[in-house]
Amino acid sequence: MTKTVERPPAVRVRPVKAPSPAGDRRRRRLTDHLRAYGFLVGGLVCFALFSWYPAVRAVVIAFQKYTPGSDPEWVGTANFTRVWHDPEFAAAWRNTLTFTLLALLIGFAIPFVLALVLNELRHARAFFRVVVYLPVMIPPVVSALLWKWFYDPGAGLANEALRLLHLPTSNWSNGADTALVSLVIVATWATMGGTVLIYLAALQSIPGELYEAAELDGANLLQRARHVTVPQTRFVILMLMLLQIIATMQVFTEPFVITGGGPENATVTVLYLIYKYAFLYNDFGGACALSVMLLALLGAFSAVYLRLTRSGEEAA
Repeated sequence: MTKTVERPPAVRVRPVKAPSPAGDRRRRRLTDHLRAYGFLVGGLVCFALFSWYPAVRAVVIAFQKYTPGSDPEWVGTANFTRVWHDPEFAAAWRNTLTFTLLALLIGFAIPFVLALVLNELRHARAFFRVVVYLPVMIPPVVSALLWKWFYDPGAGLANEALRLLHLPTSNWSNGADTALVSLVIVATWATMGGTVLIYLAALQSIPGELYEAAELDGANLLQRARHVTVPQTRFVILMLMLLQIIATMQVFTEPFVITGGGPENATVTVLYLIYKYAFLYNDFGGACALSVMLLALLGAFSAVYLRLTRSGEEAA
């Protein structure tokens, strides 16, 4: 009698499905989006804490009587009225607007001309670009202290050079008539390097065929700059002009370090007056009221400027 041997049931092996390429792409895309939004949220939080919140808080304090350590008291527009009747108010705005105008006349044309010259160089380009950019790498306060020694009417390097050339000396930053111009020179020297590099980048993006065509038509250097360079870099010029006006309207370091607002309030600017209200007079309401005035002026100017430039581009 034969025994039948029972075989164990066969185990059915299910094939493992390979992950679909479409699913992998979706997961990678989702991961990339989450990472990007994470960086974006971090930037937004930093802006909210250190830019937007202080700005909103300053607008609120502008309508309050506020000193640290005490409860704020709503006073309406009293801060604006008090600041408006301050004898230094008119001088600060006059000096700020004059500084901005001089900075445009001196500090806007020189970087463009330097960029044109550097763009035409065939040798030692890198060396001269580093030399032009070096002042930007110096901390602003250190730069202002160097120029303060340079402008010293006694043993300063500026007057020593004039004496060596047998030329009349100047009071520079110590004279009421020359102090503001002296500060414009300092600000132009300290910030010129970055502007020159931006202009250089714009100049090098201009197609060479345009210059070749202009040369074939007999255009000289000035004509090429007028009819080729300026139209091709018009957008960069307009944007840098707007940024420079906004920056020069907020000048503070040079008057604070070099002249202290003097002599005879000749270099008191709006931002320096805000500093005096907040940290010398302990009047944060007045400081914020003056800050709101400056913010409103710059915002209105920027809106009008952008509107006019956009209208000009559409007409062209």
